[in-house]
Amino acid sequence: MKRLFFTLLGCAGLLIFTTNMAQAQNYKTALGMRIEPGDGSTGVGFNAKHFFTSNSAIDANLLFYNGDVIGLGAEYQWNDRIAGAKGLDWYLGLGPNFLFGDNITVVQLRPVAGLDYKIPAAPIDLAFDWRPAFNLNHGSDFTAARFGISLRYAF
Repeated sequence: MKRLFFTLLGCAGLLIFTTNMAQAQNYKTALGMRIEPGDGSTGVGFNAKHFFTSNSAIDANLLFYNGDVIGLGAEYQWNDRIAGAKGLDWYLGLGPNFLFGDNITVVQLRPVAGLDYKIPAAPIDLAFDWRPAFNLNHGSDFTAARFGISLRYAF
């Protein structure tokens, strides 16, 4: 009888814990578009963000620059709420990015820092971030003036 009681108590605690975790994020997945202006050419394309836990997400994009360069990248992001601002999160992340075009492939390391706002009464998510780029080949350049603006459908 004791074993059954503690098993039921453990299951109830796990249910409460997972329910609270599911409510700790503003959405599970968001799909839409990203514009990446800054130093150099502007990229426009597709963007997806998916949460694996209440704080951990993968943000991936496929961008087109001036019609002749394609960017494919993804980064792990750590997200957390901003107290007192419903629907507003901050995030930090890091991941690889690849640029294909002009008969070369550029490999980049992209840190990211930004704000993510899920409109509480609508399935719309907006994000703005700073996305500098470290080129790991072809000159090993660093570009600080890169930004991302995302508009996504959240579900």
